[in-house]
Amino acid sequence: MAEHEPRTLVSRALRVTEHPALKIAIPIVIGVIAVVVLHKLASHVRWTDVKADLAATKPTVLLAALGCTVLSFIGIAFYDLLAMRAVAPGRMPALVPSVTGAAGYAITGLLGVSYITGTAVRYRVYSAFGLDLVTIGAILAISWSGFVSALILAFGALLTLHPAGLSSVVNIAPAIETSLGVALLVALCGYLLWLATGQRRLKTGGYSIELPGPLQACGLTLAGLLDVSGAALTLYVLLPADIVPNLPFFAAVFFAAVGLGILSHSPGGLGVFEATIIAGLGASGRSDVLASLLLYRLVYTVLPFAIAGSGLAITAAMASRGRLTSTSGVLWRSIKPVVPVLASALAVFAGAVLLVSGNLPAEGSRLEILRDVLPLGVVEVSHLAGSLAGVLLIVIAAGLYRKLYRAWLFAMVLIAVGFAVSLAKGLDWIEALSMIAAFAVLGLLRPAFYRAEDVSLFRLDRRWLLSVLVLAAAVLWVGLFAYDHVDYRNSLWWQFSWNGDAPRFLRASLVVAIVLAAVLVNSLISHRATVRGNNGIPDAVRRLVAESEDTEANIALTGDKQFLLSEDESAFVAYADTGKSLISQGDPVGDAKAGTALIWALREKAYREGKRVAFYSVSPAYLPTYLDLGLSLLKIGEVARVDLRGFTLDGSKRKDLRQARNRAARDGFVFEVVSQADAQAILPNLKQISDAWLAQKQGEEKGFSLGAFTDDYMRNFDVAVLRNPDGKIVAFANLFRGANRHELSLDLMRYLPDAPHFAMDALFAEMMLWGAAEGFHWMSLGAAPFSGVENRELAPLWNRIGGFIYEHGEHFYRFEGLRAFKEKFDPAWTPNYLACPGGLAAPRILYEVNVLVSGGLRGLMK
Repeated sequence: MAEHEPRTLVSRALRVTEHPALKIAIPIVIGVIAVVVLHKLASHVRWTDVKADLAATKPTVLLAALGCTVLSFIGIAFYDLLAMRAVAPGRMPALVPSVTGAAGYAITGLLGVSYITGTAVRYRVYSAFGLDLVTIGAILAISWSGFVSALILAFGALLTLHPAGLSSVVNIAPAIETSLGVALLVALCGYLLWLATGQRRLKTGGYSIELPGPLQACGLTLAGLLDVSGAALTLYVLLPADIVPNLPFFAAVFFAAVGLGILSHSPGGLGVFEATIIAGLGASGRSDVLASLLLYRLVYTVLPFAIAGSGLAITAAMASRGRLTSTSGVLWRSIKPVVPVLASALAVFAGAVLLVSGNLPAEGSRLEILRDVLPLGVVEVSHLAGSLAGVLLIVIAAGLYRKLYRAWLFAMVLIAVGFAVSLAKGLDWIEALSMIAAFAVLGLLRPAFYRAEDVSLFRLDRRWLLSVLVLAAAVLWVGLFAYDHVDYRNSLWWQFSWNGDAPRFLRASLVVAIVLAAVLVNSLISHRATVRGNNGIPDAVRRLVAESEDTEANIALTGDKQFLLSEDESAFVAYADTGKSLISQGDPVGDAKAGTALIWALREKAYREGKRVAFYSVSPAYLPTYLDLGLSLLKIGEVARVDLRGFTLDGSKRKDLRQARNRAARDGFVFEVVSQADAQAILPNLKQISDAWLAQKQGEEKGFSLGAFTDDYMRNFDVAVLRNPDGKIVAFANLFRGANRHELSLDLMRYLPDAPHFAMDALFAEMMLWGAAEGFHWMSLGAAPFSGVENRELAPLWNRIGGFIYEHGEHFYRFEGLRAFKEKFDPAWTPNYLACPGGLAAPRILYEVNVLVSGGLRGLMK
């Protein structure tokens, strides 16, 4: 027992670190600490001093910072260009990876990694040009190799040369420092020499990746140096000369600030980055350092975002009017997937501008002008309305990212309100102009927002919730910093005057806190649950199931699905809504032409609601239609069907079934098929058998593609039973009848734990003989998961995963044993497919199907 205690403690620790509450707590703690530290470090600094330092900044310094920013973005643009030439030369114009890298980073840099990373943006763009998941992964990996190589080269050179000042960061002996630096440089040279040998193929999981040549690797390293050095030098040239002891020391502090900013989940690391820089450089109480950090945000983050956003909006407007040239058409195709990210970032930016403006003192001379035009009450209300519009813009940015039309409409209204109140609360011309620009850009992007998802705009997932909370904390600090000189008094809350900037800040902060608290509560207590079925099964569905020759249609009667019916009620599609996807169970049932139209209808419904669409466990009948939808086909197994014409239990393969049937007959067991009408009387007995059977199994009742024992479900079918000599039922199975006696199948097949070992084999044999005697053509034995999925080197990625599971997953599920059992009947095997979006969406769909069928991992392990 004692030897297992360490493992238990480790496993518990791992579970704790994976707990959702901890994932939320870490970024919040980092953000709160950063705000507290930043407030203490910036104490004794006045906002008026910061504005004076901003005004005193020399134009040459700004031009130098702008030049460093350009160098950084040139390096970012070359990452993907060089990686594309190494992995997929000629697959797309050079303009595409260059613009994707630079513009994508400019847009996502404002949001931070908590919303969407540059990796996700690049996947969207490159998949639109037909690149598969493996190729895109190789491009991203090689892009990262340039960044890593640049860091190795930079740190290797610093440690080898150990310049003055580095010892304050790396406090080790000079000999060790030099050795580490030389080791890094030797490792980098060894990597380049290995690439020069021509052995540049990296194999993993049966796939091979073509690595860059030595010249391309040097180019990637140079791009990385431009990227990291340009970003750091942008801030370096803006900082006062006396605050930075040396460049190596500054580089260490800068990259630490970037890393903590990423961990905080704050958009762009706002607040955390600034606190780390001030603390690391010992710049407490320096207004000029705060001014430099503000200028760095404007030059390196806001300006590239404004340029990329304006360019994207203009291109979108030209595309909607058909005025694109061949070059600009390619450009639009490459950056079109970034539109939702741009809109989301724009909403965050506009919201942050309104919040920050509301937390800073108004310009006194402008208030004097308003004093002669507007009553004080209008100014006070405008101030509150501006802060309210700002926080709501940040919250609904998540809806813009999901391409929701409601979010776009709401954002346009809020930005218009922001424009009006920016003038009414203090004649803030710059803020008003920024609202006009945001309104214009978002208006040009209108065609990208078409979805009508029914989820609340004010329910955020963990990523967005964390980002909003940390950003709000950083904005709150701006107000605390601006009014640090004002002594807090309870009377401030009720003070209304033309010079009452601090009271207005307090009231606005309270409004923001109330809104965020409501969003937090709404997000935590409401979740988008899987929609299990509707208010009933339409009569048309029951009729079509009865008329279908395919017994799989009976799964529509489980009561956990929704239905799309054709207008003439000649076909239907049964599907489930997981909240993220609409997943159909099987092919359409009914008329083939109407079924094809319903496939498209489900696809369009998912498109409007901002969800994925998938078709689970489908036959080859509608494969061309699924391909026309742009879906990928993944083989998930094969279905076995036995020809019952002339079926017998003769032969060596069916020896076990024959012996079980004979043994049952000798011991007095009787087989019977109870009709649907008569089965109502025995349902209580069958329920007891089902409960006892479930108690012996791992997991709970299934759903979606499998039936569950409920009275409403079982009333639809005949039931095959096996009775012992006393007349007691010991085993049963509900029967699926296909129309015209085309096919017979079964769903639930359960028995008492104390039933004889031959009971199930005997029941199975009797059902097949009964079906043959009744004139059924086929007996469906159901699917063998992952059967027939090829695990070959050139097979698609997910087919290889399925083949691997089939070959090596016998410990968890009897894949081969199940197929071997069904093979005894010499069945005809029909492929079974999953039609779903390709790439990274496929594993998500498979997980959602697992949730529908088994309730997820929790349902499987229960």
